[in-house]
Amino acid sequence: MQYPDYETFRELAKQGNLIPIYREILADTITPVSALLNIGSDPYVFLLESVEGGEKWGRYTFLGSDPRVIFKVRGDEVTIRENGRVRIIRHEGDPLKSLKEILNRYHPVFLEGLPRFYGGAVGFLGYDMVRFFERLPDLPKENPEIDDAVFLVTDTILIFDNIRHTVKVVACAFTQGSRDLRQVYEESIQKIGKMCEALERVGQKDRNPKTCGDKTFREDQFSANMAPETFKEMVRKAKEYIYAGDIIQVVLSERLEGEISLAPVDLYRALRYVNPSPYLFYLHLGDLILIGSSPEVMVRLEEGVAELRPIAGTKPRGRTEQEDRKLADDLLEDPKEKAEHVMLVDLGRNDLGRIARIGSVQVTQLMSVERYSHVMHLVS
Repeated sequence: MQYPDYETFRELAKQGNLIPIYREILADTITPVSALLNIGSDPYVFLLESVEGGEKWGRYTFLGSDPRVIFKVRGDEVTIRENGRVRIIRHEGDPLKSLKEILNRYHPVFLEGLPRFYGGAVGFLGYDMVRFFERLPDLPKENPEIDDAVFLVTDTILIFDNIRHTVKVVACAFTQGSRDLRQVYEESIQKIGKMCEALERVGQKDRNPKTCGDKTFREDQFSANMAPETFKEMVRKAKEYIYAGDIIQVVLSERLEGEISLAPVDLYRALRYVNPSPYLFYLHLGDLILIGSSPEVMVRLEEGVAELRPIAGTKPRGRTEQEDRKLADDLLEDPKEKAEHVMLVDLGRNDLGRIARIGSVQVTQLMSVERYSHVMHLVS
């Protein structure tokens, strides 16, 4: 049975032009990865997975494919794929204005029983996107063949509830300009039916994640984009800037490249096996695939409230409960870890202060210990 029924749908259509319709099914034999392996043949698909975490921070996993809109930024060019057509726009200033214009067409209606996300824009912002928001030296891009940003706007999505072990199959009906609400409703029901049929075929085809570990990577398979001496010189210069008071923090990094013979989805499966976290992602964006695992949400804006959860300060997990408690106490008393964490909290407060209502920035939780599979962190 799907929700809402048609009569309720008609009433909801008076409140907005994007109405979610969903069917909930039992998913105790279906994993997000098995669904990805069997449904995710689309070249544009995303999986946002929560493997570890409580109800507040890691309850839901989202799998989306067959996007309505594909939005890409590369340099001063925006490419938009929609309804089988491609538009290329030259932009001046913020390229995300074009994405905002697309999203502003939709006026979603909230439906009881759904989590905070049930469709929308999913993607990434590359590091160089900062140049559209801040005045920085115009340095050449390290990797010009990779897009600066890609977003998929999807209206069909699977929502896995990791606590109730169910899947909500959601199709958002777009009613803008449609005189026949019944047809729009039925088309969404058909989409849901096809997705449910595909899920029924999934069953337990998920392979043992340990098999991904049969292929190991050696350090000599990867090459860095700079020599060790070059990196050490960067560290020396960074220290000089810190001593001079020009900067308080800098992130130095290098890129490692190598060829592997492993399917990207299997690499993701290996990652989730060795490093489970509340925020795992697999983004298949045409020729580009992004894979990652993180314990933290960088920033969240919900109902007018912006929230940061900086994580800094790390210790390994103990082999026994007693050792684990001792390491947690050591972490809370470590002057270096505390200083780094306080610095990040201050930076976060400053970032929020630039856009928040004056006097509204508050630290509601300071330096709590959160435990994960291999490490523990200080979190605020």
